Amino acid sequence: MTIADPDLCVLATSTKDHPIHLWDSNSGQLRCTYRAYDAMDEITAAFSIGFNPNGNKIFAGYNKTIRVFDVHRPGRDFEQYSTLSGKKEGQSGIISSIAFSPTDSGMLAAGSYSQTTAIYREDNMELLYVLHGQEGGVTQVQFSKDGNYLYTGGRKDPYVLCWDIRKTVDIVYKLYRSSETTNQRIQFDIEPLGRYLGTGGQDGLVHIYDLQTGEWVSSFQAALDTVNGFAFHPFLPMAATSSGHRRFAGLLDDSQENNPLNGHENCLSAWSFYSSTADDAANTDFGN
Repeated sequence: MTIADPDLCVLATSTKDHPIHLWDSNSGQLRCTYRAYDAMDEITAAFSIGFNPNGNKIFAGYNKTIRVFDVHRPGRDFEQYSTLSGKKEGQSGIISSIAFSPTDSGMLAAGSYSQTTAIYREDNMELLYVLHGQEGGVTQVQFSKDGNYLYTGGRKDPYVLCWDIRKTVDIVYKLYRSSETTNQRIQFDIEPLGRYLGTGGQDGLVHIYDLQTGEWVSSFQAALDTVNGFAFHPFLPMAATSSGHRRFAGLLDDSQENNPLNGHENCLSAWSFYSSTADDAANTDFGN
């Protein structure tokens, strides 16, 4: 995506009971839709989506299926690939996350709520291998900047796992975060130079880890509620966090009823890092 070419300034979204929507990121207008149908010829929504590195295809995750749409051919035309073979070998469950290798390896990773992560070839969706070890359903997969490592996180799982995709047998190391009792997606991200990873958690903290060693570097209190989203700026020493979780009227305990939401809950915040280890950070809230 570059502002110099407005035709490429798009984003894709998927929501329950709706097709994939492609939006113009400059005007906010809907450009087109990509529709998948189930056996009853009813629209089925994608649980995860991702552009391939060339930006000409959208890969979408469904239940035991990945569908591939040509960006230039909206509508109901797609290629469909089952993640299970005839002998029920491969990757089962809902494909909940998709990420592509940033190198020219032609590989993509797909996480599943079956607690597995699989590596496929992009060109023909050949299954290369399946990674086991996540305690909960996988909610995010992300490659390192050099494409040699893969990081995976799951719901109700307190660890982000690091895998060396050249040696897939063992986990390289685990990065702790507080997420043992929530089904929320707790997002992590890798900074542009590829040295550090940041992740939120239920305790409102953001933890920063050194990916060369797997060691904890620093942490800071980003909210008084669950920090479910964390993302580094693509080139500035900044990051954004989102916080909050669902609350249901009539199900709150006395402590929650006596402590209504304040400006540090259910908010989007921007952070400026004045050192590479995030020792100093200035916070600006964008509002509730």
